[in-house]
Amino acid sequence: MEDIEHIEKKVKLMDASGRRLDGRKSDELRPIRVEAGVLRRADGSAYMEWGGNRVLAAVYGPREAHPRHLQDPARALVQCRYNMAPFSVSDRKRPGPDRRSVEISKVISEAFSSVVFAEQFPRTSVDIFIEVLQADAGTRCAGLSAASVALADAGVPMRDLVASCASGKIEGVVCVDLNKDEDNFGDADCPMAIVPRTGEIVLLQMDGHLTYDEFQKAMDLSIGAAHRIYELQRDALRRRYSVTLEDILKESPPLPPPPPSEEPLPPIPPEDDFGPEGI
Repeated sequence: MEDIEHIEKKVKLMDASGRRLDGRKSDELRPIRVEAGVLRRADGSAYMEWGGNRVLAAVYGPREAHPRHLQDPARALVQCRYNMAPFSVSDRKRPGPDRRSVEISKVISEAFSSVVFAEQFPRTSVDIFIEVLQADAGTRCAGLSAASVALADAGVPMRDLVASCASGKIEGVVCVDLNKDEDNFGDADCPMAIVPRTGEIVLLQMDGHLTYDEFQKAMDLSIGAAHRIYELQRDALRRRYSVTLEDILKESPPLPPPPPSEEPLPPIPPEDDFGPEGI
């Protein structure tokens, strides 16, 4: 235990100029890429690359809820299953759900339950599946943001997309979007998710200790980052459903031939026919 504490104290997460291990400033996000509609068999899907994270989200439904005793006659169930692949981390993860996966699945389900118009689909279930293919800290934020795009891709009516990002404290400085080393050796981590259109907070957790002023700064950084992620989510959906004139011409069927006229035209006489008397 003494050796571990000694190693943690030696880890330098920020240099003298205020740059982090990966060269970012305190308010900079890692590179993010979002793609919608990546799975053919799902009703809606999305893929997100966020720094070293690789997350795949799929949505099925609304469909009949099973088992039937779980059906709600007034609204749909919003269920989520968050799972990390065994190869997603450097040390092989034991397959199957664990306490952390169950907890994250629960908080994501509750976040979307307040956004989806569940009252329009009684006795049904909206099932969200989040698979973490590669983990590099912030997987719950990446999974929630990807699942929001997948829900929109599936056509599930929502009040708005949900964007999520985490902030924390490293070397006494509040920073946004912590990576793996910063999450492991930092002082605090605070993931959150908002509905950008209304500003409503649908997910807020914290691990570590922050003062009131530090917490307010972390909230401001996370909200600003969430709005940037929101624009990336909308761009992914625009690319998914944008249609150009060339696409319309390719997909439109060829024009049918003109119908034949009802009265046949008189035959054209040959050039050497000058009548019965000739010239």
